[in-house]
Amino acid sequence: MTTLHRGFILFSAALLAFSANADESNRLAAGHSPVQAEFLQAFIPFCGNAYAATIVEDSAPSPDWDHPLVVHIRDCEDSVVRMPLHVGDDRSRTWVLTLHSGFIDFQHYHLHEDGSPDAVSPYGGQTQSEGTATRQAFPVDQASKTLFLEQGLDVSITNTWTIEFPDDQTMRYQLSRPGRLFVLEVDLIESIPLPPPAWGYSP
Repeated sequence: MTTLHRGFILFSAALLAFSANADESNRLAAGHSPVQAEFLQAFIPFCGNAYAATIVEDSAPSPDWDHPLVVHIRDCEDSVVRMPLHVGDDRSRTWVLTLHSGFIDFQHYHLHEDGSPDAVSPYGGQTQSEGTATRQAFPVDQASKTLFLEQGLDVSITNTWTIEFPDDQTMRYQLSRPGRLFVLEVDLIESIPLPPPAWGYSP
């Protein structure tokens, strides 16, 4: 085999490998992560139902949370899950998960009783790794950091939120940052009567 022939073979092999890698990258970029898609699918059996929730850990407890907690897994679309969180009579909060190509976005929407947005809304983060079918972490995004700084909430610019299913009977929501931990668990064993619509939602 001549040097020229051998070089051509090596070049062809490298070109094929590059093309294969490019095709794989394009395929992944064009579609959702199967693991993250499976994570959103985990909400479907509970969709349309409401469940009682309990704070199981809070490093800075507040009387604002001393009320019955209800999570309403209200909407489950192809790539979006919406979950209002009711804190007693306060129906201002909704968690929204949105599946994108390569990541999941998690936002907290806070609306006033008339449906208008709160000054600190929305905020949240996006996954930075594939995660698992039962656990996803959402480090704070740049838009939320900017919002927090504008509103004097500098401490929140290191937030990470986590949603996971530690077992088939529990959904867990966690907020963590240095010096702060808040963990809320949703009991999925048995649904409870639906609450009134969250503020900003129609019946």
